[in-house]
Amino acid sequence: MINDLDKIDWASLGHAYGAADDVPGWLRGMGSPDPDVREKAFSGFYSAALHQGSVYSSTVASLPFLFAMAHDPTTPDRGEVVALLLSIGREAVGAEEVYAVICGEDGEESTIYPDTARLMREHADAFVAYAGDPDPKVRRAAVEGLGLFLDDAEQAVALLQGRLVEESGAAERLLVVRTMADLATRLPAAAAPARAWLDTLADSATTDPDTRLAALVHQARCAPESIDDQTVSRAIELLRQVTPAPRPEEEQGDRDPSRPCACEAEPEPDPNVPGHIAAAFADLERHGRVHAATTPLLTAFHTALGPRAGDRTALLTEQLRSRDPGTRYDAIAMARTLITSWRGDHTALVELIADCLLPGDSYTAAAAAEALGSLAALAEPAREALAAYLTTHRPDAWASPHHAVRRAHQLAVVALAGLGDERALPSLLTALDTDTDAWRAINAVGHLPQCAAELSPRLIRRLADVDHSSEWPDVSPATLASTLAKLQDPAAVPALTDTLQAAVRHKQGRHAESVLKALASFGPRAASALDVVCPLTDVDDVSLRTAAVSAVWELERRPENVVPLLERLLDGPRNFDAIDLAGRIGPDAAAVLPRLRRILSERIEQNARNEHNGSAVLNDSWTLVHVASTLWDIAGTSEAATVVPALLAAWKDNDSTARDVLACLRRMGPAARPALPQIRASLEQPHRGDPRWSGAVAFDLEVEHTCRAILTRLTDLPNPAPARRE
Repeated sequence: MINDLDKIDWASLGHAYGAADDVPGWLRGMGSPDPDVREKAFSGFYSAALHQGSVYSSTVASLPFLFAMAHDPTTPDRGEVVALLLSIGREAVGAEEVYAVICGEDGEESTIYPDTARLMREHADAFVAYAGDPDPKVRRAAVEGLGLFLDDAEQAVALLQGRLVEESGAAERLLVVRTMADLATRLPAAAAPARAWLDTLADSATTDPDTRLAALVHQARCAPESIDDQTVSRAIELLRQVTPAPRPEEEQGDRDPSRPCACEAEPEPDPNVPGHIAAAFADLERHGRVHAATTPLLTAFHTALGPRAGDRTALLTEQLRSRDPGTRYDAIAMARTLITSWRGDHTALVELIADCLLPGDSYTAAAAAEALGSLAALAEPAREALAAYLTTHRPDAWASPHHAVRRAHQLAVVALAGLGDERALPSLLTALDTDTDAWRAINAVGHLPQCAAELSPRLIRRLADVDHSSEWPDVSPATLASTLAKLQDPAAVPALTDTLQAAVRHKQGRHAESVLKALASFGPRAASALDVVCPLTDVDDVSLRTAAVSAVWELERRPENVVPLLERLLDGPRNFDAIDLAGRIGPDAAAVLPRLRRILSERIEQNARNEHNGSAVLNDSWTLVHVASTLWDIAGTSEAATVVPALLAAWKDNDSTARDVLACLRRMGPAARPALPQIRASLEQPHRGDPRWSGAVAFDLEVEHTCRAILTRLTDLPNPAPARRE
């Protein structure tokens, strides 16, 4: 069939990068006797015709040829071909309900996902055949297809039960068990027999512990109601049975510090690549590593346990104390996810992560330090462990020639600095003095304002050396300016003023805005910069002009000079910085009240239309927050009846507005009383939010603190007397 490739007008079809006339070459390459050619062919197809899981017209057109290759026993790498078919089908089945209709490559509506899923189900018998193939690679790739594409529940359950009997390899048996659970969640008719089979398997004393653990976990995943008080303790007992004993060199503690288990040591970064970029790519590569065979299973178990923080803590305690270094390593990320996702007392887990700061294992110590650095104030129980770890090295370990040691030391320094602990200072000074990974140090030193006398001069010198003619200088002046603002050393004002002039001269508006904000943070102490700042209040760039007007206000606090400039800035849409400036000016900015009321009214009406029409357009929550807060700051109680509902509506629509909403409610005092139910509900919410956001923990802790402060204040006040009718 491969000879029929030229009968298709591939150039009229598409993939992620345009016309698909290169697809037939990849399909031919998959059947090449040359392994290098095959590898490039599969890589090309995945990156373009299945780019990030998207299915294209060329992907669908390739299916008959892929099935033909999979059927042909002479095809090299048949397992890879079947795995590719499975990947296409998995993406189509997963997306068919979400994307029943999409905008196709030609701009017209397309039903490519449900159509592809249906086509894969029509070829379900092929996967039945592949699952019994003599080639173990073909069988392994095909098993998941039994759960995805067969619609006959009875047949699918029977086939998977048979596959477990036939397969002897641990990985293959675990795949069969997982697929049975997938089948149970996809086909209602398969749920009862699949769950009964999983339950029996988990309890079978004659079954190997790996398979029993998998059955227990996947039973919990597809039937959460089956989780009881004994589920986690049973899992822990099975986990102990399957955990490998440490190698002799691991017991003696003289293992290669860059290798926690069988994984390869990390390569040294390319000195020609900027450090922050090299670190970002290394983090991406590291993120996908798995160091223990049980990790995928335990990850699924934690997902199934969800909000059962007590059970998950018990499981993680076992993992973090495991005799297997790979299990311990992978547990660090799982513990971090639990702590950053769910509120509660996680002291014991934080201390267990801190126990992984082992001087003889820099690879694992780096993971522990990175996790602790993401926990904000929740890392407090690890403070002494972090400080103790740093004492095992000299401060110049920040610039160690050994990459694993250097990274672990740096991440521990950053985590300790994040707690405001000046014991991190010697290493940070080493970073700034040697220029080794200074980008990482600069992001950390802002937590140590008490050390400004030693840090500020170094940052000021670095700021003076910035090449403003470069769009992307090695060290961003915006980052340096922001850090100097956090340190609040007035000695930085002249350097910031010079930097502002240089940024404007080189037309680097983005950098100039950041420097203006830094100068504004010093308030009247930076009044010497006014001669440089004031001319910028008349530039064409609205963002730069807004930053300049804001800086003028902070530096001299004269509303008669700023309010006329502010009125012009409010003509632009969603200029939140200008709106916030009006709030900081307060009652003296009353002239802009009509404009603010009009903006708020328009946003409320638009949001109401969106909800009435079932529009997919998101409500403009941020505009509600900024404008309502400013109305309160200017007009006070006379606007309370408008402000409180607007703030609460924004918070309800968008959790990320919570910090700003609560800051205004706190300023409102007794007028915020109608917000009490929503404040109480927020405190009762066990979930923190999206743990992938680096600032999620600090954000949530601030929300909790402000909620409690408002609640305490308002519940201590007497209830206002009801209004008396005249």
